[in-house]
Amino acid sequence: MALLQISEPGMSAAPHQHKLAVGIDLGTTNSLVATVRSGLSNVLNDEYGHALLPSVVHYLDNGTVDVGFNAQKQQNLDPHNTIVSVKRFMGRGLKDLDVSQLPYRFTEASGMVQIETRAGIKSPVEISSEILKALKTRAENALGGELVGAVITVPAYFDDAQRQATKDAARLAGINVLRLLNEPTAAAVAYGLDNSSEGVYVIYDLGGGTFDVSILKLSKGVFEVLATNGDSALGGDDFDQRIFCWIL
Repeated sequence: MALLQISEPGMSAAPHQHKLAVGIDLGTTNSLVATVRSGLSNVLNDEYGHALLPSVVHYLDNGTVDVGFNAQKQQNLDPHNTIVSVKRFMGRGLKDLDVSQLPYRFTEASGMVQIETRAGIKSPVEISSEILKALKTRAENALGGELVGAVITVPAYFDDAQRQATKDAARLAGINVLRLLNEPTAAAVAYGLDNSSEGVYVIYDLGGGTFDVSILKLSKGVFEVLATNGDSALGGDDFDQRIFCWIL
């Protein structure tokens, strides 16, 4: 996998000067950030050695925000102000969601869902930006410099509103989006299928909120998406809910 090299117009940078760019998996349950070093992809850990960052945001009484493991600990203690699986709300209105089983206080603005918290009404874009800020800080600490941008993965079935919401969250986090990459394509690249593989491949992506299937045709390093489909209510959250109901 080649290291991304960026040359800005009019800049007289050294021909082999590398600027810092990363890949971000903004997941329903967990997120992570990675980069390429010496031709190999490396996931960047936090100061405690954790690769994964739980995609959980907790709004505290003092106006600060916790993201990740500390926020996750508050999920049962303060459910109204601890937002999990916010990716499922991106670019969606109340009519698109089944909110009957969720602990949040929902409202709507301009056709998009909002959540009432002690820090005020927050949009999924604002909440997601807190996760992205944490990943950006981790990356810059690990790489020792400022990021020039990021490639962010999204489910293959994400529509224009959901993709735009992802871009808006990144912009709010101070991240320049170099590209949105479909998760099945990212999985194929991570598996090495871009290295001279040929043929038709089926990529299954079972996540915390979704189940995607994409059919990719690979020819001379070129990915062609032949078909894609997905169910936005058939992920780990939904498995948990079914088991919970069965136990009750």
